[in-house]
Amino acid sequence: MSQITTHILDTSIGMPASGVPVHLSKSAGTNGWDIISEGVTNDDGRIPGLVDKDTMLAPGRYKLHFDTAVYFERQKIKGFYPYVEVVFEITSTKHHHVPLLLNPFGYSTYRGS
Repeated sequence: MSQITTHILDTSIGMPASGVPVHLSKSAGTNGWDIISEGVTNDDGRIPGLVDKDTMLAPGRYKLHFDTAVYFERQKIKGFYPYVEVVFEITSTKHHHVPLLLNPFGYSTYRGS
């Protein structure tokens, strides 16, 4: 299994959010962020293989950027948040699941399992 996984659930319809572009970045300190992986959510709202299962990410700060405007435009909905960024810190080689619960006017996230 990939060290970092994510999924998106559109809580306004109770269904996975498919077709959402996502990229994973690692903090480069004062030099900003380096994109290390990208993908698009599938019909189940997930991105299989966002990080190759054999890749071990170094401890540090990471960011998932979800391009929610693309998703809401396809739904013909004007969302309030054009994108969502979730910044988190990896301190071990354990699996990290970072879900996004989304609706046009709000979102939440948590450390999943």
